Amino acid sequence: MGSPLANEGQAVRARTSRSKLQMRFGVDVFFWLLLINPGAEMSQFLEKTMTRRNILQAAAVGAIGVDPALRAAVYAQGSDKPEKTEVKIGFIPLTDCASVVMASVLGFDQKYGVKIIPTKESSWAGVRDKLVTGELDFAHVLYGLVYGVHLGLAGPKKDMAVLMSLNHNGQAITLSKKLADAGAVDGASLAKLMSKEKRDYTFAQTFPTGTHAMWLYYWMASYGINPLSDAKVITVPPPQMVANMRVGNMDGYCVGEPWGHRAIADNIGITAQTSQDIWRDHPEKVLGTTADFANKYPNTARAVTAAILEASKWIDAGLQNKNKMAETIADKAYVNTSVDVINQRILGRYQNGLGKTWDDPNFMKFYDDGFANFPFLSDGMWFLTQHKRWGLLKEHPEYLAIAKQINRIDMYKDAASMTKTPVPKDVMRSSKLMDGVVWDGKDPKKYADSFKVHA
Repeated sequence: MGSPLANEGQAVRARTSRSKLQMRFGVDVFFWLLLINPGAEMSQFLEKTMTRRNILQAAAVGAIGVDPALRAAVYAQGSDKPEKTEVKIGFIPLTDCASVVMASVLGFDQKYGVKIIPTKESSWAGVRDKLVTGELDFAHVLYGLVYGVHLGLAGPKKDMAVLMSLNHNGQAITLSKKLADAGAVDGASLAKLMSKEKRDYTFAQTFPTGTHAMWLYYWMASYGINPLSDAKVITVPPPQMVANMRVGNMDGYCVGEPWGHRAIADNIGITAQTSQDIWRDHPEKVLGTTADFANKYPNTARAVTAAILEASKWIDAGLQNKNKMAETIADKAYVNTSVDVINQRILGRYQNGLGKTWDDPNFMKFYDDGFANFPFLSDGMWFLTQHKRWGLLKEHPEYLAIAKQINRIDMYKDAASMTKTPVPKDVMRSSKLMDGVVWDGKDPKKYADSFKVHA
């Protein structure tokens, strides 16, 4: 037994250590540490746990408020511990991969006991194949691609899951400078030119069942152009769009940013229409995985969803965060382009390449108080109606039943609760698209059959 003086010295040192910890990381962390390791061994625990790297990461992720390594240590004590703690998430070089990337870069993943490894992919077909085979655990992926795989359209059939929506808005239809010089600068003038000057017109989308194909088809059809019979439509991976237009392989394309703005910066194309002007706050990319993975690793799926929700909230929190995000994802490891090509449209600062500039309030949203993230059943059903419209589906599917199978709303709600993300009351929503037609999911068969221009 030590002397009273030695014991008093130990007590003072313990109080000092606790005080410093409280000042540096807050009272909540201090009590969490006591919960994990009460008593005199706390100081030894802190020496092992509080490395300089952990401290720096905690400072970088001020929104978390708790050092990721500490939070993971506590998280692991509960029954909701992720079954798989390291996951690969595939992404395509597009601005809307940002929430996946930032969840990893800023350490939001560690807060929930997982490590996200973003994996850069070259095409949507590659993403599809790697999800199906299990080479990827999750993916930043086209909404319509997930539904297409679930139904066996445009590739292998596999039961799939949508865990959350990653963003609304922020895609665009680009027309070549050659078309613009000939007078085709929007849908109406394109239809007029195609009617007057008969030739083979080629347009590109990124995947047959994907969002960009559906925006392109809907836009063209709204002006009386049948994309399947009046033009040739090809599939081109997003990062290759600009290069293909530069050499004259297509007259126009629909793709996500920054490849719309990049065409303007390179003076080879103009923006004829933004996707938010086709459908304001439309669904776009999702966090997708297979049903097998979601069922086998539900805690991991919830943890990853929560981490990306936190990153989404962080991105939308302000101008400084958006600029930091643009600087991060512009790196060659991610999108591989200049920062200014990304950050202008992220901030709603648009130009069409013909001298027109405008501030668009409906720019790409990653969070929007959770509205951009909720996997509305009606959103998934809309893609099915368009797949039927364009002949990808020969018969009407069970629209609502399929959406309920794929969109894991209960799992999303758990993640939303973990992150204090607001959840809408209704799993359906109503929207009016560019042609004035309202989509609300109430009668999908009637809606799918209502279009004059179809396959």
